[in-house]
Amino acid sequence: MKLNENELWAGTFHGRHDGAPAEVTATRDDTRPKPYAWTCTCGASRSFPTADGVWPTAWRHTHPTRLDRLRSWATRLLRTRTAS
Repeated sequence: MKLNENELWAGTFHGRHDGAPAEVTATRDDTRPKPYAWTCTCGASRSFPTADGVWPTAWRHTHPTRLDRLRSWATRLLRTRTAS
């Protein structure tokens, strides 16, 4: 199936990150400079010039690996220590 240039598409990923439920919606909008993007219910979002990075990063945002969870934990720990 070939999309028209002005056609939108979306995909939704359900998962968890940082211990909370998350839902990521991936979209395509040819009116933007970077037409491929995803947005999460946690407020995070990313845009891409091509479709190559959208699906893997959206999936990993809602299904983090052990290394992703470790990085997130370390970031939160360092942030709270420097704020004190």
